[in-house]
Amino acid sequence: MRAIVFKNRGALLAAPALLLVAFGKPSTASMLLGIPLALAGELLRCWAVGYSGTTTRGSTVTAPALVTAGPYAYVRNPLYVGNFITALGFALAFTGRNEPFERLGLIVVSLGTMLAVYSVIVPHEEEYLRATFGARYDEYAARVPRAFPLRAPAAPQQGTYDASVIASAESRTFVTFALVLAALGLKALFS
Repeated sequence: MRAIVFKNRGALLAAPALLLVAFGKPSTASMLLGIPLALAGELLRCWAVGYSGTTTRGSTVTAPALVTAGPYAYVRNPLYVGNFITALGFALAFTGRNEPFERLGLIVVSLGTMLAVYSVIVPHEEEYLRATFGARYDEYAARVPRAFPLRAPAAPQQGTYDASVIASAESRTFVTFALVLAALGLKALFS
């Protein structure tokens, strides 16, 4: 079950975005609040991908090395934290003119879907990392929290930053981000 959810995580996480596009009513104020937040989430993703490389895009869990540097020194799942921040930004941006209860419902469903997917795939990834890296992963997991970042980086750190992998690893994310921005702009113009 976990492997199936992991393999289909992109499609599962597209559902809340489609919900926001279909039912959201953006306002100028909500876009001014949400878009910078969404960009911050994507910047966090890029920082993390610079350390983890292109292996984050596969349909199965892989990790050629245990990366504990960069954002991984603060939180074990910086890609997912970045995704969550991006999703929160877009949820806020899309729902500025929705009625309060409707806005809350759209935001809760969007972020709740993400939490449900991540509650399945994070343990799946951790199982792989524990089996692959053993005590080294357990020591890392004991020092660095899963989702809520530390205020200062944990030591020791292993891994190097390579900005050259970001364009290839994040190409789909960049296209999706641009499409969601375009949909947001169209919704703002025509709703």
